[in-house]
This record gives sequence, structure tokens and C-alpha cells, in this order.
Amino acid sequence: MSVNTDRYQTAAARYFEAWNATEPEALAKAVAAAWTADGSYTDPLTDVAGHEGIAAVIAGAHEQFPGFVFRPLGAVDGHHDTARFAWELVNEADGSAPVAGFDVITLDAEGRIRSVLGFLDRVPAGA
Repeated sequence: MSVNTDRYQTAAARYFEAWNATEPEALAKAVAAAWTADGSYTDPLTDVAGHEGIAAVIAGAHEQFPGFVFRPLGAVDGHHDTARFAWELVNEADGSAPVAGFDVITLDAEGRIRSVLGFLDRVPAGA
């Protein structure tokens, strides 16, 4: 069990590393480390595939919420090639978390993300 648990936790850690990268070069590197070349990201607001598309969505989130970081909420849970985890978007200055949700990821044999299905549980009005 620990091998699979480590696999899911490692994938989630790389995912958060990508979502928290703000410099273009670091973001591109983190996305490439976390996702397969044809990996996808889908949530209620967007549906993209490929490293460039994913990086653009992440950069857009940082433009909309400057000074915020994505943090996991609770443990990563998984089975087979699928894992899920909750997260929140936290303002580093005051600790507020106006956005929260959970994601379901599928992994390839090497533990890289093939797809993300994101769900938004808390979103501020007008976002």
C-alpha cells in the first residue's frame, strides 16, 4: 500500500509545485515534470491540453489572484491510476482562502498526470 500511496502523494506534490510556480521558466519546468506531454486539465472554467495550455491556465490564476498559493487540504486518496485531493487558494498576506475545491487525477505508468478533473467548491462572486 505505501508504494501506491507514495505514488499519489508524489504526483500531488508535483501538481502543487506547478500550481505555485510563478516565474515562466519554473512554471514550464514544473508542468513538464507533473504532466504527460498530452496531459489535460478540465474544471468548470476551462478545458485545456498540453503543457503550454496548462501553463497558461496556471499563469492566468496567478494574474487573477496575485500573492496567493495553492495548498492541499487533507490527505491524497487513490487507487489504481486515479487519485483525488482537496485544495484551497490561500492569500499569503492574510491567510484568507476565497477559493477551494478538489481534483481527481489519472496517472500514467511513470506517475505523471494524464488528466485532471477539477471541481470548485468555493469561488468568490465575480471570479
